[in-house]
Amino acid sequence: MTWREQAREWRSGAWSLELRDDELADIAFGSTIALRSVRAVVRDRNWETARLEIEDIAGDGGELTLHVRVTRLGVHLVGTIRVIADGSRLAVHLDLEAHEDFWTNRTGIVVLHPAGVAGERLQVRHSDGRHEASLFPADISPHQPVFDIEELDWDHAGLGVSVKFAGDVFEMEDQRNWTDASFKTYSRPLALPFPYLLAAGTHVRQSVTIQARRTGTPEPQEPNVLTLRPAGIFPEVGLGAATAADPAPPFDPVGSAVLVELDLATSNWRAALARASTAGLPLDVRFVLSEAEPASIAAGVAALRGLAVARVAAFAPSGRSAHVSDRTTTAALRSALDAVGIDVPVVGGTRSHFTELNREQDRLPDDLDGILFSITPLFHAPGTDQLVESLAMQRLTAAQSVRIARGVPVHIGPVTLRPRFNNVATTAPPMPVHGDLREGYGPHLLDAHDERQDAPELAAWLVASAAALAAPGVSSLTFFEEWGPRGILRADGSARPVASALRALTGLSGRPSLRGATPDELVWAVGAVGTDGRETVLIANLDRAERDVLAMTTAGSTRVRIAAGEWLSLPA
Repeated sequence: MTWREQAREWRSGAWSLELRDDELADIAFGSTIALRSVRAVVRDRNWETARLEIEDIAGDGGELTLHVRVTRLGVHLVGTIRVIADGSRLAVHLDLEAHEDFWTNRTGIVVLHPAGVAGERLQVRHSDGRHEASLFPADISPHQPVFDIEELDWDHAGLGVSVKFAGDVFEMEDQRNWTDASFKTYSRPLALPFPYLLAAGTHVRQSVTIQARRTGTPEPQEPNVLTLRPAGIFPEVGLGAATAADPAPPFDPVGSAVLVELDLATSNWRAALARASTAGLPLDVRFVLSEAEPASIAAGVAALRGLAVARVAAFAPSGRSAHVSDRTTTAALRSALDAVGIDVPVVGGTRSHFTELNREQDRLPDDLDGILFSITPLFHAPGTDQLVESLAMQRLTAAQSVRIARGVPVHIGPVTLRPRFNNVATTAPPMPVHGDLREGYGPHLLDAHDERQDAPELAAWLVASAAALAAPGVSSLTFFEEWGPRGILRADGSARPVASALRALTGLSGRPSLRGATPDELVWAVGAVGTDGRETVLIANLDRAERDVLAMTTAGSTRVRIAAGEWLSLPA
């Protein structure tokens, strides 16, 4: 299988970009990135993405034209994306025609600004001509930082950039909430009703015009110095319970706990709990309450009697607090625990992204024993570059979640490549029919599998993710599943390459830790100090090329050569 997708480079004068599938990525003026990307997006009523198929590519001099078609998710759109470079100006024009009626939540151009602009001054021109001085948020913003955008202007890394938008009203959101390395400027405003109808024959015509100007020289950095700094006690490392269909293979348990999510509205939650408990490890139990039978939390909690439980949480199934441990839901959980005499830590947060923790933290009760959230780096886009770029954003979400927690432990996970469920869907998810696990449950009933689960490079990504997330105050990290399509083991029990990295990380738990990354955030390291004072360090290279780095720890420095997509342990 392929870890990285093929990219096509396009240049015209000082401008360059990479064509990654339907994305105009890493748009640079000279050697400086002006925009992370420009792309056309088509979202259906559930916010599912209907990806563009490129039928033809034509390029001559300062122009590049993509002839595109969308024929997925009941969508039929045809059109062009034209890129025109002229000196210091680059324009992108979109023209899509609907050939059938289509209900959409968003169809049009999306601009991604690089995450490195965080904290920079931002000038905004609104649609009525007003000018406003603003900032790209430094902390991850829970809500849209800018509305009603006609033009944006900023200066970063010695490059001044202005971007003019035409064809609709645009606004911005902070995509770091989902561990995307970008701020996103998009149309149509979310305050308007959706879905909305694109009638057959309707054209979506939008454009983005970028003007670049040199304002200075970026400060040079030594890209191959990897400095590891103390980071508190390394967290416990666990796995998600397998959600694949029976039969389960024989396997040796690994990690500190098994995280099992039990949707009390399903017919087979008891079977899911029973199978998760066979690992013999403490359970990290997450209940999703039943909207039809709220009292079923009592049965769920009663089923925990006699089991080793590390912690327990509950989430509202719907409404304004959907997927969040609000006060009412947590109170019901505590009442059920008291009724059967189970005394375990009660934690809470969100079963979905950091986004919901960031936005809904005021709904959480003040007496939680821990805060939790999950990570799905491929929520918005499926590319490997998205996966790699998410690492630095994971570090930000970990640090900000610790501040939100105000002194109680933070539990991060499960970390999975693709979404375990669609938290913004407007239609109900598929439900199991049977009371056993012959068809699996949860993510197994969705298109949640990613072929990169089998990639050797995923092991390096896992090491880097742990390095990013193991912030002081983070108590546990949970990755992937035990076995199955999303597991560290395949359905037959054979180990995927990522399994060895997971086991190496569990060996660091409970020890004083070190972590760091190179300035370009492509080589990551995490380590721990043993009782004998000796350091164990895991280093991962997510670059496309071999790296020769100087790893600097509290014990000294070591020169390390590491191949692209690999990880290693020091001492070997």
